Formats: sequence, C-alpha cells, structure tokens
Amino acid sequence: MKIRHIFTLIFVAMSAGQAFARQPIDTCLSARDNAYMNRQSEAFLQEIDATLKAYPPQYPTEKPRWLALLLMDAVMHDKYAAFRPPVQDFFHSRIEKALEEIETTQVKEGAMIWKLYNMAFIVRTPSVTLAFDLTRATSADSRDFSLSTDIIKRFADQCDVLFISHRHRDHADLRVADIFLNADKPVVAPPQVWQDMAIHAAITHLKREVGTKQPLKIKNGDVTLDVVVYPGHQMSKIENNVVVVYTPEGITVSHIGDQINEGDFMIDYDWIDHVAEQHNVDIFLPNCWTNELYRIVKGFDPKVVIPGHENELGHPVYDRVPFWGDSEYLELTYPELKASDYPLILMTWGESWHYLPEK
Repeated sequence: MKIRHIFTLIFVAMSAGQAFARQPIDTCLSARDNAYMNRQSEAFLQEIDATLKAYPPQYPTEKPRWLALLLMDAVMHDKYAAFRPPVQDFFHSRIEKALEEIETTQVKEGAMIWKLYNMAFIVRTPSVTLAFDLTRATSADSRDFSLSTDIIKRFADQCDVLFISHRHRDHADLRVADIFLNADKPVVAPPQVWQDMAIHAAITHLKREVGTKQPLKIKNGDVTLDVVVYPGHQMSKIENNVVVVYTPEGITVSHIGDQINEGDFMIDYDWIDHVAEQHNVDIFLPNCWTNELYRIVKGFDPKVVIPGHENELGHPVYDRVPFWGDSEYLELTYPELKASDYPLILMTWGESWHYLPEK
C-alpha cells in the first residue's frame, strides 16, 4: 500500500506539473495571447541586446542606447516578465557573459564595474574585487529567472568580500552569504540582517558611525581595506549600511543600498549633505528610486554616478522604476541629476564599464 501510495503521489505531482506547464502565464490572457507576448518579448530583447552591445555604457548616453533602454522598460513592465522564457534567457545570457568577463579580466589601472541584478555590483581594481548586494535574483519569485548556486559560486570565487546593505531579500541572500563565508571571505552587513539565525555570528558587523574609517582584512589577512559605514536607513526602521570603501590603489567606492529619507524621518541628511567634506568618492552606486537622488549625489560629490535598482521584477509594475524615471509619480529628482554636470553612466544587467581616474 505504501508503494502504491508513493507512485500515486508521483503521478499526481507529474500531472500537476504538466497542467502548470499548459497554464497561461497571464491568466487574463489566452494561451495564444501569452504565446504572442513571449514572441514579442523575444523580438524586442534581440534588438535590445544587439543595440546595447553596439552602444556600450558611456557618458553621455548615445541616443540608440537610450532608446534600447526605454524599450527594455516596456518589456520589463509586463507583470509576468520574470516568467517569460525570452526574459529569462536574456537575463541569464547577460549575467553569464559578465561572469565570463570577470573570470578573464585583469585590471591594470582604475576600476572595472559590472552591474548585475538590482543593486548588485562587482568592482575590481588591480588588487581587490568587491561585491555589493549580490543575490540569486530570487526576489523576482520566478524559479527559472533566478541564478543557480553554481553561478553564484563562480562569482564568489572572483570576489574578496561581500557587502550587504540591508535585510530585504532583493539585497540579502542567505545562500550567497553562506557561499562567501564557506570560502573564508568576509560578509559585511548591518546587525539586523539574519539576527535570529546562527549565521549572524559569522557576519562582520562594522560600526555604523559617521566618518569613522575601520580596517577590514581580506584575502586571508594579506590586504586591508579602509571602510566607512554610515548609519543609513530605508525609512526609519530598516538599518541600511551606506559604505565608503577605500581600495589599496586609493580608489573610493560608495554603495548606498536602499537609502531613503522621507516624511518626518530626515535625520540622515545630517551626514549625507557632508560626505564629500570627508571623503573623495570616485564611484557612486545609488539606488535610482531614492526620493532626493540629486541632493544625495551632491552630498557625496563623486567623480561618476552609476544608479542601480531599475526594473526590479519582484516589485509591482508601478514600482519597477524604469530608466526613463517616472519622476512625476515618484516625486524623484532624477531629471535634475540627468541635467547636471555629474557623469551619469546608465547600465543594465550584465554590463561593464571601466573607470579611469583623472591624473
């Protein structure tokens, strides 16, 4: 009876899987309508991919590249984008291309910046490789969209340290952190991240203090980074590390996670407005949706700005901030930043850009 019961369960599970495979992605559309949407996504993404490769990231953004990013906004604002095979293939191919680049790229001068998914960036100088908010993209809630553990292991092999800005799952991925720690590579995060789990004791919790440089040993203690962790927040209750990392070459990288000040909670501007008075920031990696982006950029006064967090497919459609900004609805200052003299490098999944400091 037990064996029969097991086979019955297997049959039911297989039947359910087949039924799910036949079910349209968007239940408001017919199977033929969904098939059309898939074909349209494939056609658009082929053109987007070719155009982005022909017009790589640079400042100012060339018009064909800008149009490709706008078309990408349109594809990704389909509610079910993460469940469509052409979107999954586009994402995986670009991330795997970035991984292959990282595995074969030696930086002789300046820094190479790779933008992955959401706020995930990898920055490599001649001596160190830094990872920020690296995840498997499981926040999109699509199993076939997310990255495999093997892919993450290969990324971790190339990196020396992982910085996690805050506890939300589109920035903090337990499996990714575990891979880094098992490789004896430090993971730096705020105290709130996995605070009730055993892994918490293995996480590096640097002091969240305005302007304080703290040593962080990497590469089995052979290299020391100077790191400042500003006590940022996402609103008032979520601890959000805003880091300024000094590499041995003197290149300074700042990643701000989901830093946002809103309503009556404005205390972080007490230090945001004055970061540049203490630090000479080269590469600034802000979240595109923070409500006063231009003010924050002015506070850091970096050499170059590379925003992240566009088209997070785990967000509702209205909250997937597009490259065109949607500033009227979100009340952002993105247009002011675009009109300013700050070099703004617009990048999307899997792209890289080489920063060379002025001599």
